[in-house]
Amino acid sequence: MAESVRAALLRAADRLAAMSPTARLDAELLMGHALGVPREALLLARLDDPAPAGFAALLARRAAGEPIAYITGTRGFWTIELAVTSAVLVPRADSETLIAAAVAHFRGSGGPARLLDLGTGSGALLLSALEEWPPAHGIGVDSSAAALAVARGNAARLGLAARARFVQGDWAAGIAARFDLLLCNPPYIAEDAPLPHEVAAHEPHGALFAGADGLDAYRRLAPQVARLLAPGGLACVEIGSDQAAAAGALFAQAGLSVRVERDLGGRDRCLMLTG
Repeated sequence: MAESVRAALLRAADRLAAMSPTARLDAELLMGHALGVPREALLLARLDDPAPAGFAALLARRAAGEPIAYITGTRGFWTIELAVTSAVLVPRADSETLIAAAVAHFRGSGGPARLLDLGTGSGALLLSALEEWPPAHGIGVDSSAAALAVARGNAARLGLAARARFVQGDWAAGIAARFDLLLCNPPYIAEDAPLPHEVAAHEPHGALFAGADGLDAYRRLAPQVARLLAPGGLACVEIGSDQAAAAGALFAQAGLSVRVERDLGGRDRCLMLTG
């Protein structure tokens, strides 16, 4: 008799327990993917079904440390669902702090009309902002052609391609326009910092590491932000939880006003920069 979904989930959670703090959730997401149904539908109606043959291969990939998002090919972020590949960072809930800060800043106004996302990756920040403000248009910049292909695909699937333009570039080099909202999640990890295996072994290092102290990207960005902001504009830049003072000082030295926003875990996560 074939193993049931319920039994397979129990066995999978036990197998993943040593390497993932969310072992049961991981198993359910993989099972839903193998069955082609949302996790909620799996839990409500499919637990007594036979486990699909493809589940074992998915479980093996997760047990070897591959991130769930790369296995399923999708990740939820803010109000949208994104396709992700190993060409881009896995979008994280911490980065939603930037969108939340921007929403609070522009509340009561018409919202930003012109958006710029530097280091766009999957397009998570730009596309979330475009979904939040339907009249807006924006540009996403990345140095990686593979990442830009993922972002363009996401824009098309979300019906946002007409309002999003993606260009290959070196941060804001060659961009002369000004923007109402600048979003940026740059690499900010020190090159010798220890990382979980699933991050270090699978996610793109160019989007993670930023020199000996993790501040190299901020040194590049700080002199550029002021010229990119329209009057009344805002920049939201992600930081590591221990970088508010050091990164903030670089932007303050460039003549910007700096405020720090914390993520849902209470950690410093976003620099809000104004002219």
